[in-house]
Amino acid sequence: MRQLLPLAFSAIVAAPALAAEIKLDIEVPRLSVAEYHRPYVAVWVERPDNSVAANLAVWYDGKLKNAEGTKWLKDMRQWWRRIGRELEVPIDGVTSATRAPGLHSLTFAEGKAPLAKLPPGEYKLQVEAAREAGGRELLSLPFQWPPQKATVLTAQGQHELGKLNFELKP
Repeated sequence: MRQLLPLAFSAIVAAPALAAEIKLDIEVPRLSVAEYHRPYVAVWVERPDNSVAANLAVWYDGKLKNAEGTKWLKDMRQWWRRIGRELEVPIDGVTSATRAPGLHSLTFAEGKAPLAKLPPGEYKLQVEAAREAGGRELLSLPFQWPPQKATVLTAQGQHELGKLNFELKP
C-alpha cells in the first residue's frame, strides 16, 4: 500500500499593495501687520490645459453668520475661475477652517478621494492664498502622476505663503 503523506499547508500572507501618495506641507507665515486675518487657501491639481483634475483642500471661514465667509472665496482668483464658482461649499473632505501661522500637512493616497480618478500624466499642483486686508499669492509645482520614484519638490512664497514641501511617493 501507498503511504499518504500529510500535506503541510502554509498560510500565504499577501503584502498589501502600496499606492502612490502625496504629502504636502504648507507654511502659513507669521506676518507683522496691524490687522492680521488668517488666509484662505486652496490646493488643487491641474492638467496641462489648466482644467482641474482634483480639488484637494480649501481653507476658509465657514463659521461666519449667513455664510458670510464664502464671499471671500472669490479672492483666490485662479481657484475661483477654474473650479470654485461651480462648487457649493462646504465640501466634505475638502473644505475646512482657515489655519493659524505655522506648518500644516496634507496627505493623499492613490485610489482614495480626491486622487481616486487621477489618470497617469503630467500635472501641476496649485496652491493659492488670499488674505483680507492682505495680498494674494499662487505657487505652482509641475509633477508626474503616478511618481516613478520618490521625489521632493519645493517652492517658496513671498508674502501670503511660506515654504511648500511636496513629496511624491511611488
